[in-house]
Amino acid sequence: MFGQEGCRLRLEWGPEGVAALGKQCAVLVIVDVLSFSTAVDVVVGRGGAVRPVRWADRSSAARPADPSWTLRPSSLVTVPPGTVLELASANGATLCDLAASTGSIVLAGCLRNARAVGTAARSLAAGGPIGVVPAGERWGVNITTDTADAGPLRPAVEDLLGAGAVMASLLGYGSASVEAALAAEMYARSSVADALAGCVSGRELIAAGHSGDVELASEVDVSTAVPLLRDGVLRRRA
Repeated sequence: MFGQEGCRLRLEWGPEGVAALGKQCAVLVIVDVLSFSTAVDVVVGRGGAVRPVRWADRSSAARPADPSWTLRPSSLVTVPPGTVLELASANGATLCDLAASTGSIVLAGCLRNARAVGTAARSLAAGGPIGVVPAGERWGVNITTDTADAGPLRPAVEDLLGAGAVMASLLGYGSASVEAALAAEMYARSSVADALAGCVSGRELIAAGHSGDVELASEVDVSTAVPLLRDGVLRRRA
C-alpha cells in the first residue's frame, strides 16, 4: 500500500519515499529545488557533472578547483564544460546516493528541467512505474549551520512544486496516485516565482543575500538537461 501499488505515477517524500518507491519503480526522480537539483541542472547543462555526496560524508567531499563553486546555483553559472563537482547536501544529494542502491534508474529533476526530465523518465521507464521523490528539508539543518546530525523531514513547498511540475509533464503516461495527481494540480494552480520567494526556504535564502539562487530555481522549463545517475555521478543523458 505505502508503495502506491497499482499506480504508474507515484510520489512520496524523503528517504523513506526512496525506500518505498525504489523497490518497485523503474525510474526515480529526485527533486530538491533549493538547491541541489537546481545546482545539478546548471552544472550538467554546461557540460559538467556532479557526484552527489551524503550529508554525513560531506567532510570527505573533494574540494572544487574554484572555491567559489558551492551548492548555490548562482555560483555555478560559469562552470567550464567537463568540470566534475562533488556536492553534499542533507536532502537531494543524500537521496540520490540512497536511490542508487535501489536498482531504479535515477534522475535529478527541478523546475528548470521538469519537462525534459519527465520526457526522459517516460522513455527510460518503458511502461514501468515512475516515482517522483520531493526531498524536503531537514529540521536543524540550514544555510547558517553545519550540524552533523540532520533532523526529521520538513516537507517543503518548493520541492512539492518541483515534483508537481515533473508530474504534470507525465500525466497521460498512466494512472497517477492521489499524491502524484495532487502535486501536479498544485503546480498548475501556483504562481511558481511568488511561491518560491515567499516560502520558508526561499525567504531564508533571500534574507542571506541569495535572491539570485531563488530566481534561478524559479525558472520553469528553461533547460533540456536531464541529469542521469550512473556509476555514482550525475551526467547529462545522451
